[in-house]
Amino acid sequence: MKKQAVKSSAATSVKKRETTRTGTSTAALKRAILDNLYYVQGRTAELASRNDWYMAVAYTVRDRMLERFINILRGLSRPKLKFVSYLSAEFLMGPHLGNNLLNLDITAQMRAAVKELGLELDDLFYQEEEPGLGNGGLGRLAACYMDSLATLNVLAMGYGIRYEFGIFDQRIIDGRQIENTDKWLRMGNPWELCRPEISHAVKFGGHTEQFHDDSGNFRTRWVPNHVVKGIAYDTPVSSFRGDTVSLLRLWKSEAVESFDFQAFNVGDYYKAVDQKVISETVSKVLYPNDEPEIGKTLRLAQQYFFVSCSIQDMIRIHLLRGKNLETFHESFAVQLNDTHPAVAVAELMRLLLDEYGMDWDRAWSITQQTMAYTNHTLLPEALEKWSLPLFARTLPRHLEIIYEINRRFLVDVRSRYPGDDGLVSRLSIIDESGERYVRMAHLASVGSHRINGVAALHSALLIKTVMKDMYDFYPDRFVNVTNGVTPRRWIALSNPALTALITGKIGDNWIKHFEDDIRRIEPFADDARFREEWGKVKRANKSRLAALILKRTGVVLDPDTLFDIQVKRIHEYKRQHLNLLHIITLYNRIKKDPGLEITPRAFIFGGKAAPGYFMAKLIIKLVNSVTEVVNSDPDVAGRLKVVFFPNFNVKYAHEIYPAADLSEQISTAGKEASGTGNMKFSMNGALTIGTLDGANVEIREEVGPENFFLFGLTAEGVHDLKVKGYEPRTWYEANPHLREAIDQVRSGHFSRGDTELFRPLVENLLHHDPFLLLADYQSYIDCQDRVSSAYRDQEGWIRMSILNVARMGKFSSDRSIREYCDKIWGIQPGKGV
Repeated sequence: MKKQAVKSSAATSVKKRETTRTGTSTAALKRAILDNLYYVQGRTAELASRNDWYMAVAYTVRDRMLERFINILRGLSRPKLKFVSYLSAEFLMGPHLGNNLLNLDITAQMRAAVKELGLELDDLFYQEEEPGLGNGGLGRLAACYMDSLATLNVLAMGYGIRYEFGIFDQRIIDGRQIENTDKWLRMGNPWELCRPEISHAVKFGGHTEQFHDDSGNFRTRWVPNHVVKGIAYDTPVSSFRGDTVSLLRLWKSEAVESFDFQAFNVGDYYKAVDQKVISETVSKVLYPNDEPEIGKTLRLAQQYFFVSCSIQDMIRIHLLRGKNLETFHESFAVQLNDTHPAVAVAELMRLLLDEYGMDWDRAWSITQQTMAYTNHTLLPEALEKWSLPLFARTLPRHLEIIYEINRRFLVDVRSRYPGDDGLVSRLSIIDESGERYVRMAHLASVGSHRINGVAALHSALLIKTVMKDMYDFYPDRFVNVTNGVTPRRWIALSNPALTALITGKIGDNWIKHFEDDIRRIEPFADDARFREEWGKVKRANKSRLAALILKRTGVVLDPDTLFDIQVKRIHEYKRQHLNLLHIITLYNRIKKDPGLEITPRAFIFGGKAAPGYFMAKLIIKLVNSVTEVVNSDPDVAGRLKVVFFPNFNVKYAHEIYPAADLSEQISTAGKEASGTGNMKFSMNGALTIGTLDGANVEIREEVGPENFFLFGLTAEGVHDLKVKGYEPRTWYEANPHLREAIDQVRSGHFSRGDTELFRPLVENLLHHDPFLLLADYQSYIDCQDRVSSAYRDQEGWIRMSILNVARMGKFSSDRSIREYCDKIWGIQPGKGV
């Protein structure tokens, strides 16, 4: 009886523990939070800080995700399943707590549980430090794809770097961007699992040696002068209301031996930890300044570090599954997210050749079948290349392999195009035109079986311009996969009121099946009651953003004005300064006619400039200088307001996208690869003013030309104008309103009389204007006048807003991932786990 009582007690204990770890009722969640607060945080409720409570709630949510994590482990034992390995230097995941609650479908229960504990869930959302592991669209795209891979039940691992310091925190002081260190890990990260048993050695520098192996085969060994160790940190990424998780595996660099006892014992305390400091530098900071040579070296080291760790890890997993390397490409589809991981081509070759003794032809076949490359840019200067001396110092063995890849590739080129030395030079992986470089886009293209652009226009221009020769040689490799964003984060999480309104009409299946179901709200655009509710949701979102802006900047915005928003990376080609020219033009109209009736607007800017990008930082200063003049002028009070929202990130994007009336997508046609901000704005009911650039083209096609404000030159028009010889000063002299606006900037009107402050910006526009602001100015002004007129008809505007959301199904990242599966990876969604 006693033994049976013990067994019964143990069974009860196990049941209770399972409930605490996996239960989703309010009572179970409340018990779990208190359990984690006490046993993980080491706090009682009376002594707990807000961060302690946040951590306890986060651990409670993670427990429920880890229950599903077993699915990915099951995949290891099923050798026929194929993994997607998404290699990216950036993963801008955003805050985890709200997104994971949404995906687990326990937001309401958790809100009730923390309420019973005397807390507010929204306060805990704001307590979370956002992982700044990306610069913008590239990293956020990777995050959306991880969400969709899990939701579509595709077995997937994202591989990147666990940067100790992420993208800088932006402060605005005297109108200028000031960069502060992003210490996102300072309060701990409850979402990750450190895996010290999963580590890989990564070599740098040194030299190579040739030898004959035991079978008499000629081989090469790499003798490095420095080795670091990559430690895995795993973050589960849950599917939406499903049992699958994607796994984000980030690598932290450490010294192989972090303490030198001999140095310490003789009193050389700095040398004792020297290797630790040097090794940890590799994963210290996102995108070090690569202007100086040391910065370039570190950036190349970072790229190789995470690529090497990741491919070694894939090989480890492949062998654990009981398979041999001859079938590696059947286990892994490796997607190179831009050129940052392009060295993966040479690294997989090195491992197969040098570490596993495979012959060249077999290794090359496996490599090409494994790799696929996503191109994200049409800007030639953005296609990465590394000087040969730097590459040779850092990765001597890889340079030898790249030379051999290039030699064999150029033999094929010459055999197909005999005597065309110009083509050979243009296609060569090694740029021989001046200082010699390794062209990483060429390496990725030659070493991959598919190359994709990220919007229909981008893919079309890609094969006509920067990659024309590669397309001519490999036409079957090029495909298009237009980018997408996840409707889970960008509507269901960030816009709960709109989510509830839509769900009340068509149910909630659209959240998981956005591309098929969201169109069902289109008929309600003609329902006056629905339009009224839609307008109320938008105004409430605007009021919430206005309150946040007041708190962070001190600027008061009227929610009844048109919220005209441009938030994105600050760059000349994105043309924030064209937006400013419109604001100055409106300002001048009012100054000349103080009684003029215009549609009141609030212009909201946000975004970060690269620390070394002088002109972009000057644009931020100009935004804030215009803000100072406009907002303090009583003549425009109630009609114009301008504000720069500092430190734009995913957390703040949750507030900004739902509040927008007008989305500014005004890049020079042919320069933006795709854009994803344009999709997030439209999904939240903002109307777009934009050029025919990137995904704008497809958005306009989907929502209808009548629901999109189009202006400006086409990509062909931009090209033709430049070919004819573009003279920006001619446009300046021919347009009195443009001339007046530029002269005001030059005269010091917006810089407290300082005529030198914005001179570089003005001179660049008048003498170069590489992104054709002056040519597009009048078209933009005329289009903005149409916007003002349309906004005055609120019924018509809201109808267009509804239609924008209803017709955005194509731009779900679920659709993008299905296309990757079909066109590139050879995987059937829904069969992953």
